[in-house]
Amino acid sequence: MRKYFYRRAILFAVFMLPFLCCQSQQKVKAVYLADPTIFYDNSTYFLYGTAQNSEKGFPVLISKDLKKWYKDPKATNDSYALEKDKQTFGTKGFWAPQVFSYRNKYYMLYTANESIAIAESNTPDGPFTQEKVTAIPGTTKQIDPYLFVDDDGKKYLYHVRLGGGNKIYVAEFKDDFSGIKDETLKECISAEGGWENTDNVPAPPITEGPTVIKHKGIYYLIYSANDFRSIDYAVGYATSKSPFGPWIKYEKNPIIDRHIIGRNGTGHGDLFKDAKGDYHYVFHTHNSDSLVIPRQTFIIGLKFRYNKTTNRDEIIVNKNSLITPTM
Repeated sequence: MRKYFYRRAILFAVFMLPFLCCQSQQKVKAVYLADPTIFYDNSTYFLYGTAQNSEKGFPVLISKDLKKWYKDPKATNDSYALEKDKQTFGTKGFWAPQVFSYRNKYYMLYTANESIAIAESNTPDGPFTQEKVTAIPGTTKQIDPYLFVDDDGKKYLYHVRLGGGNKIYVAEFKDDFSGIKDETLKECISAEGGWENTDNVPAPPITEGPTVIKHKGIYYLIYSANDFRSIDYAVGYATSKSPFGPWIKYEKNPIIDRHIIGRNGTGHGDLFKDAKGDYHYVFHTHNSDSLVIPRQTFIIGLKFRYNKTTNRDEIIVNKNSLITPTM
């Protein structure tokens, strides 16, 4: 009887093993957020980005280790940090958010209707809303906002202006976040060719997705170039001694591309520090070799390394640190 029971148990295990493995695999899902950004607060990472359905707003995922991500268990709105029609500007094209904290409030800069808006919340997972539902004033279509606060407290809005090609601009931001100081507006980066326009498209080439940090008195502007649908969409950076430039492009650009990552369309992300104070860059890639959308989210480690030849620090990518966020 005992032998019979063991035989039945073994046969059952053999029969169930493929099913259990399949079930386990089904539980692990990749994260699909384009133009991603990560905000670290109170021992928790918050991930936002452009959703596949970008007409609804911005979802948020949370994590403790950057690898496994979850929907906010407290959320009642399907984990959307900002929702359309919930006291927020915009009816379509919710793209490229940035979340930051300032004076005990959390803010989200974002794109909607090819305009830039800013909303606020009491918590990093939202809901982000506006007291006055409006976009930041602008004379042209503008996208991809990024706020940089310098050591002296001055605020700068880096962003992309459309028309004649996507070009990155900067302007001093008003202290109340109501708009830019128009007289300070200045162009920073535009595509010139080479890795920035590998398809040699007849339309004006593209630079977008700016992130700016300051390291040892030098400003680093990380950006993406090429059309996001190109397999050569990639990331490079430029440096300056002033937040307004002039910007000198790194001669070894790009620092993140399909040859380094092994995925097409690597770009448009954000730099952040983890719990240990180490830098990481979160970005998106194409869904596959044949499909662009939905774009998948990845994270890779970056660090500064001194170059004796050039007598300056360079941004170096740790190729072995690639993280594939899952749910």
